[in-house]
Amino acid sequence: MIKYALKCDDGHHFEGWFSNSADFDAQKEAGQLECPACGTSHVSKALMAPAVSTSRKAEARKEAVIRDAAISTFNEAARRAKDYVEKNFDHVGKNFPEEARKIHYGEAKERPIYGEATPKEAKELKDEGVEIAPIPQPVPEPSEVKRKLN
Repeated sequence: MIKYALKCDDGHHFEGWFSNSADFDAQKEAGQLECPACGTSHVSKALMAPAVSTSRKAEARKEAVIRDAAISTFNEAARRAKDYVEKNFDHVGKNFPEEARKIHYGEAKERPIYGEATPKEAKELKDEGVEIAPIPQPVPEPSEVKRKLN
C-alpha cells in the first residue's frame, strides 16, 4: 500500500491509500477520486516530504498537521451540510418534535424538516422509531483555540 497526499482544485488537502502508483493513476483517469470536502473529482497528488522520523517533536508536529487538516476538512463538510439543510428543508423551530411525529405517523405531509429539540426530546423521538439526525456543527479551528487561550 502507498499513501499519497492529495489536493483538489479548490485547495482542500486530504490523503488516500492505493495499492500502487498505477492504482492512483487508474482511479484518477476513471474519475473515481473525489474530494471529501467539496466533492470535486479534480484531484491531484500534493507535494509530499519523505517520512523520516527524527524525534518525538517531529512526530507531534506531523500529528498536529494531520489533525488540523482533518478539522478543517470536517468543518468544511459540516458547513456544506448545514447550508444544504437550510436551503432545502422546512425550518419548524421548536415545533420540531411535534412536526417530526406528525410526519412519522402520517398526520402531516411528508417533507424534510429541521428545527430544535432537547436531548430528551431527541431520545424520545428515536425510541418511537422516528428517524432523526443532528446537523453537524463545525468545531473550533486550532488557531481559534490558541487565540482564546492567550
